[in-house]
Amino acid sequence: MPNRHDGPSGADTAATAEAGPFVLPRALVLLLGAAAAVVTVAGIRATAWLIGPAFLALVIVISVSPVQVWMRRHGVPRWITTVVLVVVLYAVIVGLAVVVVVSVAQLATLLPRYAGPAEDLLRSVADALGRLGIGAEQVRAALGKIDFGKVMGLVGSTLSSLTNLSTSIGFLLVLLLFLGIEAGVADQRMAAIAADRPGAAGALSGFVRGTRGYLLMTTVFGFIVAVLDTVALALLGIPVPVLWGLLAFVTNYIPNVGFLIGLAPPALLALLDGGWRSMLAVVVVYSLLNFVVQSLIQPRFVGHSVGLSTTATLLALVFWAWVLGAVGALLAIPLTLLVKALLVDTDPRAAWAPALLGLPGGPVTTGPAAAPR
Repeated sequence: MPNRHDGPSGADTAATAEAGPFVLPRALVLLLGAAAAVVTVAGIRATAWLIGPAFLALVIVISVSPVQVWMRRHGVPRWITTVVLVVVLYAVIVGLAVVVVVSVAQLATLLPRYAGPAEDLLRSVADALGRLGIGAEQVRAALGKIDFGKVMGLVGSTLSSLTNLSTSIGFLLVLLLFLGIEAGVADQRMAAIAADRPGAAGALSGFVRGTRGYLLMTTVFGFIVAVLDTVALALLGIPVPVLWGLLAFVTNYIPNVGFLIGLAPPALLALLDGGWRSMLAVVVVYSLLNFVVQSLIQPRFVGHSVGLSTTATLLALVFWAWVLGAVGALLAIPLTLLVKALLVDTDPRAAWAPALLGLPGGPVTTGPAAAPR
């Protein structure tokens, strides 16, 4: 008779071996993944003051690093290429800051004179609604609660608070300095990563290429649209056209709704300054320029370099704007490409995700990756 304290029999051992390692249920894995995602997103949102400027600086360095690579190919010493890169970055940031400060100061001096026309406009809207039978008294009561003087004061205080951006710009400049210095050794770091993790290196290289292509496309055609908008607004007599042209350039980086954001302020100012015809002229000019440049010309030169579907782009915009604020809205596409590179391209089991979300490419699992240039 076998002893009850003897070890497991051969049959039990074989059954255990055939059973294989313990695997968590699929539902539990999904719940744990969702919980980890919520915690991660909450942490990113809590540290948006740090992550937003850091990623913005990284994207800027990625976009201008080809200048450094080109100079190194032509025999320029590494330290000179680093100095040139940092100087170019600083010149761009400081130049944009000066234009914004001067234009906003001009706008702040102009806003008080539009308080009267705005109140007249509200009264005319109330009268028009009343003639349509929508309850003129109720409309007047609702519009009467709007004190445009207070609104202008709020706008003025908001504009004056832009001077506090000097701290954020200073932090961004410091980040650009250090990232610009480290950009010179990015090739060696990517080569080290590729030697141990070729899939991760390939995914990061794909992120760099996709981000650089997107930024090049958006910057070139955004600059063209901004210049044309500025000239058109100047010809139409709209105040501070340079500010609105700069706004059109910046909002061009916001997918789907950036055009509307860039159009709203000059259209409203045109309405207060010159009436409905002036506003209609601004809307028509903006719409024609946006359609011709970004819908007809741009696809012929660029094509679908990023390849994000419209739905994926809109969801990315809403999500990153909620997480990181204005910086998230501007960098929604690069942020989505980075998440895709880290979570999808490095995992061979996630090959279905790009097709589901309308994303380009798939996981990179074999072969050494080329260092980003």
